[in-house]
Amino acid sequence: MSESTTITPGPSESDAASKDFRPIADYGLMADCNSAALVDRYGSIDWLCLPRYDSASIFARILDPAAGHWSIRPRGSFSTERRYLPGTLVIETTFTTDTGVVRLTDAMAFAPGQRGHDLGYDAPHEVLRSAECVSGSVELEMEQAVRPEYGLYRPLIRLLDDGARKFGGTSPLRLRTGVPLEVDGESTIRASFTLGGGERAGFALRWLPLEARTQPEPTPADEVAERIADTAEAWRSWEADHDIYEGPHRDVVRHSSRVLKGLTYRPTGAIVAAPTTSLPETVGGERNWDYRFSWIRDSSLTLEALYVGACSDEAEDFVSFMTSSAGGRAGQGSLQIMYGIAGEHDLTERELPHLRGWRDSRPARVGNGAWGQTQLDVYGELLNSIWLYREKLGELHPEIQAFVADLADTAARRWKETGQGMWEMRGEPHHHLASKVLCWVALDRVVRLAPRLGMHAKVEEWSAARDEIRAAVLERGWSESRRAFAQSFDSDELDASQLLMPILGFLPATDERMRSTIEAIAADLTEDGLVLRYRTDEGEGADGLSGEEGTFVICSFWLVSCLAKAGEVDRAEKLFDSLVAYANDLGLLAEEIDTKNGELLGNFPQAFSHIGLITAAYEIDKARGTTR
Repeated sequence: MSESTTITPGPSESDAASKDFRPIADYGLMADCNSAALVDRYGSIDWLCLPRYDSASIFARILDPAAGHWSIRPRGSFSTERRYLPGTLVIETTFTTDTGVVRLTDAMAFAPGQRGHDLGYDAPHEVLRSAECVSGSVELEMEQAVRPEYGLYRPLIRLLDDGARKFGGTSPLRLRTGVPLEVDGESTIRASFTLGGGERAGFALRWLPLEARTQPEPTPADEVAERIADTAEAWRSWEADHDIYEGPHRDVVRHSSRVLKGLTYRPTGAIVAAPTTSLPETVGGERNWDYRFSWIRDSSLTLEALYVGACSDEAEDFVSFMTSSAGGRAGQGSLQIMYGIAGEHDLTERELPHLRGWRDSRPARVGNGAWGQTQLDVYGELLNSIWLYREKLGELHPEIQAFVADLADTAARRWKETGQGMWEMRGEPHHHLASKVLCWVALDRVVRLAPRLGMHAKVEEWSAARDEIRAAVLERGWSESRRAFAQSFDSDELDASQLLMPILGFLPATDERMRSTIEAIAADLTEDGLVLRYRTDEGEGADGLSGEEGTFVICSFWLVSCLAKAGEVDRAEKLFDSLVAYANDLGLLAEEIDTKNGELLGNFPQAFSHIGLITAAYEIDKARGTTR
């Protein structure tokens, strides 16, 4: 849970802290709705990109020990205890030493006094860190190794009276603090200082825009604690405006909603799948992708989860973002499966050979080659979100009306095509069943939206295409040998995406064929009770990549939702509790779980996983009649 704590033995120079890579679960998320940082339980920021989620990194030790970090911690041995301040993404880490106790509070700042729906506008692009001695006396060490562009070079550092400035490259930075600094020949800034009871030391690191004639100054050291408190209040104000969920799982739903808000790029309304790149699905494997972009699928599902957990008012921004990114058209290849967070189309993938990758999992990548794939599920995911938020969106602008109609027309025209499917398989395209089902969803929802579409409505045409898709799915999607709906037409491979069929209303979970599919997936597509996306064996289900992957968190939550919908609430609750137990001490989930050791794998934290948690909690609470 986000407000619980964990005590961990403190490191010495010869043990855990000297190892090259931390477990992914060691990290906590900070965010300002423009970018994000990951800080480990020992006070080291090992991932930070400024000013955007997809900017080149400033600190990337999570991918290579030499790629930059910023640590503040006691000298010598210590134990740690950490939590999120209630209702926030502000991290408080308490260090206990033989001589005293010190509390480190970390945040990414919002604009001063910002509240509620405005969070993320005019972001100062500033990381704030405040160390306060709670009792006794503690000697601390600060080490900041700025390594821009994913650790590609060491910058020029100039010491100033109240901090330092980094020169060179595309990311000028200014550090402000009241403690004396030194810089070595490797461009690493260091400080040693002692705090007594009640004393504080503040640190502020701010990104400086190159085009600014007058560069902004970071927060003065003696005002850092106050600015952190203001940031915490900003987070609580957003939650107060969006705190709608009532049910036994309220706390985890609220926390996951905050995480999803932290992954939303406020200037455009785009939502990133995760704030990191290249954290692997298998240790030492090649399944290492850049998730710092806005997928239609992930973003649409995020909006649906926020509808349950926070009644988000960002839906209009997201729909506008997608409409403008696609140029107002869905056909003729205009609608991609994903975009950059400012609407960029070209997300060309490249490798970073100078990085070792987390635990030597190569290659590290930036960009994502899936942007050019054909994935026919996107029409249904986007239209389902528009349908869900129809009342909040109000009267649709004529451009949106035309775009919605074009989405439906394109789904009706293209549903018979092959594609890579929602899992972005890099092998041969197939007639993926989930893509057909989502095309059905697109047409089902647009028929219901027709009264809002004015002259663009084509109810009879869309209804006929919807019914044709349904008949094809029921006939060609069923595998008699597996007694289940299969991965693709006329195949026998299982795929967890078929769990979406009852969630999206294609068939009820109590339908005999659906119940049989649920049980087949639970029996044959799981490891220790957790669900795989698909088997990676050679053949029809192969994805064009070597190696294996862990169990997929959202797929396991889909199974929870299906069990709850089928009336097996106790069984659903048991699986839900086991999944939540895999979250780290700050309540964060990655993309996958390695059931051999319980380790979190993949990019972190993962929007998909927190989406699944929210919707599964809602289905359980709804089945028990304990949510409104």
